[in-house]
Amino acid sequence: MKKTARVLIGCERSGIVRNAFLALGYDAWSCDLEASDDGSNRHIRADVRDLLQDGWDLMTVMHPPCTRLTNSGVRWLHVPPPGRDLSDMWAELDEGAALFSACWNAPIPCIAVENPVMHRHAKERITNFEPHAQSVQPWQFGTDPSGLDNVKKRTCFWLRRLPPLVPTGSLDGTTARPEIHRASPGPERARNRSRFFPGLAAAMADQWGQAATQEVAA
Repeated sequence: MKKTARVLIGCERSGIVRNAFLALGYDAWSCDLEASDDGSNRHIRADVRDLLQDGWDLMTVMHPPCTRLTNSGVRWLHVPPPGRDLSDMWAELDEGAALFSACWNAPIPCIAVENPVMHRHAKERITNFEPHAQSVQPWQFGTDPSGLDNVKKRTCFWLRRLPPLVPTGSLDGTTARPEIHRASPGPERARNRSRFFPGLAAAMADQWGQAATQEVAA
């Protein structure tokens, strides 16, 4: 029986989810094309697809490039933004769907992929596509009204051999901040919008870490 599940946190540079798993004793590593924000030696700078064969028990993919996959961005597939053309938009859609497909179909026992709700063009391009298993709000996992988790941001999870998360917080959503949807334009906009939430990360580490450990021990 394995005592410690090996966990890969794909497409994460903040280290928030990785550190939540580490805090519970899991052999956890983050991976991203960019260096980690916290300088951790538990971060692998690489394309997550290059690591899928490395014997992980659980993989969570937190912020895969999703701009072209989401309902909110489908308009650009018909009228591209200034300076871009339609071939760029559809090529980026194909690239995003290929990344999602590779992660979703990886040879790893337990998988969770986070992404916003997808439009039909994205669904058609993803191998073995299934509807998302769950959507949550960060505030459902928070306890402090002034804390980082008290935010409105619908987060969808595609789950393989993992249970839906059970909310752990005490907030009711009435004081949740909506400003994350209105992040100011600029070079740090994507980074700020993709930072994860500590309470939600802790619930993932606790609930999915246990589930993965039981799965690989069976």
